[in-house]
Amino acid sequence: MHTSTALLTDHYELTMVDAALKAGTANRNSVFELFARRLSGARRYGVVAGTGRLLEAIADFRFADTELEFLRANSVVSSETIDWLANYRFTGDIWGYPEGEVFFPGSPLITVEASFAEGVILETLALSIMNYDSAVATAASRMVYAANGKPLAEMGSRRTSERSAVAAARAAYIAGFSATSNLEAGRSYGIPTMGTAAHSFTLLHDSEREAFEAQITAFGPDTTLLVDTYDIEQGVRTAVEVAGTGLGAVRIDSGDLPVVVVEVRELLDSLGATNTRITVTNDLDEHTVAALAASPVDSFGVGTSVVVGSGSPTMGMVYKLVAREDDNGEWVSVAKKSADKASVGGRKSVRRLHNARGVARSELIFLGDGPGGADEGSEFQESSREVLEHLVIAGEIQQQYVGADGIALARDRHRASVAELPRVAMSLTRGDPAIATEYR
Repeated sequence: MHTSTALLTDHYELTMVDAALKAGTANRNSVFELFARRLSGARRYGVVAGTGRLLEAIADFRFADTELEFLRANSVVSSETIDWLANYRFTGDIWGYPEGEVFFPGSPLITVEASFAEGVILETLALSIMNYDSAVATAASRMVYAANGKPLAEMGSRRTSERSAVAAARAAYIAGFSATSNLEAGRSYGIPTMGTAAHSFTLLHDSEREAFEAQITAFGPDTTLLVDTYDIEQGVRTAVEVAGTGLGAVRIDSGDLPVVVVEVRELLDSLGATNTRITVTNDLDEHTVAALAASPVDSFGVGTSVVVGSGSPTMGMVYKLVAREDDNGEWVSVAKKSADKASVGGRKSVRRLHNARGVARSELIFLGDGPGGADEGSEFQESSREVLEHLVIAGEIQQQYVGADGIALARDRHRASVAELPRVAMSLTRGDPAIATEYR
């Protein structure tokens, strides 16, 4: 039995529906758009994540008796609107940047076409999922590039809320991480899980040797031993004495890592443990990962930094009405004009333009007939690709975008979309977006 997502929203979403129903405007066909005005942290690109979770949440967006009774008891909306909510089902269409895709300022990441009431009620749900998941995926993508092909594991569950931890593991995996420490993420999304022991396991025993012996007895010599509870050099020597030269890996969670990992590699090699891997943790972010990428580190475990978006815990996305039908059934573009918060009205389609070498050079946003519009961008067909995909058709969620299959597609898509970016996109310094957004 699924838990309803209908109250994962703001009070004013429902009062807007209430007022629109009374005014007779609730059923006007409308287009809402979710986008970011700028890239948080002055990153060079963003990564779309959370789309599959959003689609699943929309499927569970139902007002059952429990939800309706809460609204009634607290006089949130009128009894007529309670009746409307009791029958709520999203019946419109949703287009969007598919999960794993990169994006830029102004990119229409989610486009919702439905009645005003059906679309506006999804605002907070969409933003809460997409803002967080995309922030994590963007940070994770930068770390993956910085690691230069070496695997990273997400292990930040204890640094965020219990549900965010699962979402973060999913987003990091889409962006290229290889595993997570979070078991619920493994159960829910099929993400590989990993983990062996913490310092408390060593401290439990009368000596480090006894702790290592207990772990080897339980898991065999291919396990990973944590060697920095006391003295790292002695920890490495003891680990090899207990496990033999076939020891799988040692983990280092403290110290001046660039120096320590070189010393540990030399020590392992001198002891004959030439195939024993070194994994490091200890408050890593994309900058420290980049600094260690050329060192004899074999893998990284990243915690706090990835689950908080490495300093940018939200992408600053907004959800705005950009078009509606008038009383004659004609589409009217609408836009917010507030200083620093302006939006671009109109139904849109998107193509990413490439140069002759296949490198992305601009994001072309066409104002006109909307996603899939006839002939929009036709002059760029040979040098560009269409970005938006139809995620929900007449209320039916397209199943290839959800579940484990959706995550696998998103991982592949992310690799491909990052590969087509210009090299400046990989810079870890603050700067302008890697490619420009152009409206046509």
